[in-house]
Amino acid sequence: MDRYDEFAQSIQNAADAMFMPWTVGVLLATGALFTIRTGVVQIRRLPEALRMTVGQQNGAGGALSPFQAFMTALGATIGVGNIAGVATAIIAGGPGALFWIWCYGFFAAAIKFAEASLGLKFRIPHGAATLAGPMYYLRDGIGSPGLAWIYALVAGFACLFTTPFTQPNSIAVVLESQLHNHALSLGDFTVRGVPISGDRLAVGVVLAMLTWLVIIGGVKKIGLVAEMLSPLKVGFYMIGGLIVIGMNISKLPEVLSLVFHEAFALRPLEGAAAGGIMSTVLGNAMRYGFARGAYANEAGYGTAAVVYGVAKSDHPDQQGLNAMMEVFIITFVTATISALTILLTGTWKLEGVKSAAAVSEAFNAAMPTVGGWMVAFSVFLFGYTTLMGWSFYGEQFLEYLFGPRVIAPYRWVYCSLIPLGAIAKVDLVWAWGDILNGSQIFPNLVGVIALSGLVAKFARGDSAEPAGYARRKR
Repeated sequence: MDRYDEFAQSIQNAADAMFMPWTVGVLLATGALFTIRTGVVQIRRLPEALRMTVGQQNGAGGALSPFQAFMTALGATIGVGNIAGVATAIIAGGPGALFWIWCYGFFAAAIKFAEASLGLKFRIPHGAATLAGPMYYLRDGIGSPGLAWIYALVAGFACLFTTPFTQPNSIAVVLESQLHNHALSLGDFTVRGVPISGDRLAVGVVLAMLTWLVIIGGVKKIGLVAEMLSPLKVGFYMIGGLIVIGMNISKLPEVLSLVFHEAFALRPLEGAAAGGIMSTVLGNAMRYGFARGAYANEAGYGTAAVVYGVAKSDHPDQQGLNAMMEVFIITFVTATISALTILLTGTWKLEGVKSAAAVSEAFNAAMPTVGGWMVAFSVFLFGYTTLMGWSFYGEQFLEYLFGPRVIAPYRWVYCSLIPLGAIAKVDLVWAWGDILNGSQIFPNLVGVIALSGLVAKFARGDSAEPAGYARRKR
């Protein structure tokens, strides 16, 4: 094992230790708390949330229309984690991981309701702009400027050093696979003995340029592009996925039985050291199901507070309901489609097939040639919109720390990291993302839990004062 492999293994071990049991336990406990305190808002107000998704919501302040805020959040959250991340969960955690993705999605909806509603409540009007995010409910809601600063630092660092790596990495992996399948590869080369894929580097450079063209225009430009691309990417991927599932529908009962059986299997995990829940199939399925489920819907990260906080609305509960629908679409539509396609076609068992390439192989099995390009196009759209949305999140976090002067250099650095992410190793990229994103969960949840009484009022539709005006200006 060389130094790179040793480093990658150490990162993976750290990610495993963080998520099981600490992060998983905290997220589940928080989700259960808000499910109880809000009166199971994710079920009780689901019909209203469905209506709110397409209805007009008017209100003062904000930079984006409520629909643009919803589509920006959806675009930022439905990234390659819903394809590559879910595929990684199934390959590494087994079929049972899908059950735990569903399980976390149910509780995550209540967490995201809390984050979005608090984000709108504690936003700051700041001239022509609107400032929002967990920093403001940590500072102004629970009176902890120190915790707000810690969150902004950790989350800003996470935005800069996770998304420009995870999203382009999976886009590059699936496009490289497609190019190889059709003899269109640019080939490989080495730099100081390090092998680099020409295909993946080219994808990274093009993606960096396209991302820069949008984010340079700020949140309004991001909102306009997300409003166009988000419905397209979800609809396109759903159609392709349903075709694959439909062509293998006879295997569905068997696969669903396997999912539930493996989700609770207590037999020892092959190759694992004896002792502890992590050495069982159950523990492995939970670790990857929760980790990739959290990465897929982002509940607990605090990002919902940023984008829903800049919506042109003064009703926190409305934005909370939109955030709930976002989790529903992510968990029970896109993530489920990704998992079922690779389980039904058996591509999750293929040797050497990782990440989004497993889904590409599944689509190809049902629709030769066309299917692979459908996944490649979907992965591109998923990753591209996520890169745009998370660039805005990072801006808000770092602006809180350093002021508006940091925005321009941040955008350049953010885009310059995208080609590096495209050529990095898959396993290392996802483990690194788990650590950084997991780190921002803890300070955020302190504020969310401390303000759970206010969230409970929002869940009842009771807002004591208009959002965004009761707080002092920055």
